[in-house]
Amino acid sequence: MAADPAGPRTGTPAPAPTPFPVHRLAGIGDEAAAGLAGQIDALHRLGWSALELRTVDGTALADLPPARVREIADRLRGAGLRTVGLASRIGNWARPITAPFADDLAELDALTGHCDLLDCRRVRIMSYPDDGLPAAEWAARAVDRVARLTERAERAGLVLLHENCAGWAGADPARMLRLVREIGSPALRLLFDTGNGLAYGYDARQVLDRILPYVAHVHVKDGTGTCDGVAYTLPGDGQARVADCLRTLLESGYTGAFSLEPHLATRPHDGLRATGAAPDLFVRAGRRLRVLLDEATRTDTGRPRGSAGSGATGIAGAAG
Repeated sequence: MAADPAGPRTGTPAPAPTPFPVHRLAGIGDEAAAGLAGQIDALHRLGWSALELRTVDGTALADLPPARVREIADRLRGAGLRTVGLASRIGNWARPITAPFADDLAELDALTGHCDLLDCRRVRIMSYPDDGLPAAEWAARAVDRVARLTERAERAGLVLLHENCAGWAGADPARMLRLVREIGSPALRLLFDTGNGLAYGYDARQVLDRILPYVAHVHVKDGTGTCDGVAYTLPGDGQARVADCLRTLLESGYTGAFSLEPHLATRPHDGLRATGAAPDLFVRAGRRLRVLLDEATRTDTGRPRGSAGSGATGIAGAAG
């Protein structure tokens, strides 16, 4: 009798692919809704248990009084949600290198107290857009500011996450590495956003290869370049090579959170706030992200990996 080319049949079915652990999935809440109730509801619809906070009711976290943040913390705990990070305005696109540094120090001080209330230790920062300074001066001042912020964060037991977005080290991996290595503190690590290269004119996938050992947090968005800027799409439907980025992160041993920031209905750069269909768009993007991560973690090499779809239309805007 000829041998079965498929090998012996044992009657034992192949193990099911292991799904991506849900506790590592998070989302920036105000991408789904302005109010806290809507942010909580969107996470519950996805079955996720982690939230990244940027604004509540249109107000930045640092501008909220402690009593309000305590109320937010109580509501999140009651809803079974934890806070994985606070997205600050420190060094961002609205605060160039010539802006008063006192504003950023005050914001970090406020967020330090808020982190205690929210049981959260991570704060997103950027590294200050230029404002007409000579290149060397811009570099020196940006590194100095981030170093002073990092020293303060380290004393408070916080970790600052520098995002590949606006600022001196926003788009250049060599600058990102210089920033982290020159400051040399465990209180400064990198936040990698899969889609920011689309708006700032660089290949984020190539940047990831350079900075991978220092990445401690990930934002996920996707989109396509247009003559009007960026048309944002569901993860996997654009040009950001999101599936490749996710797979590279997981294969490298990255164990942090993947935080959804789809920009389908909310874009701070453009003053666009979550209204109307924003919760549904956020949930669709979250479900797609889960598909991509499940595909990236499959051990069955015979099954396809990569994009979970194509051809979706997006909404033009800037990253942030």
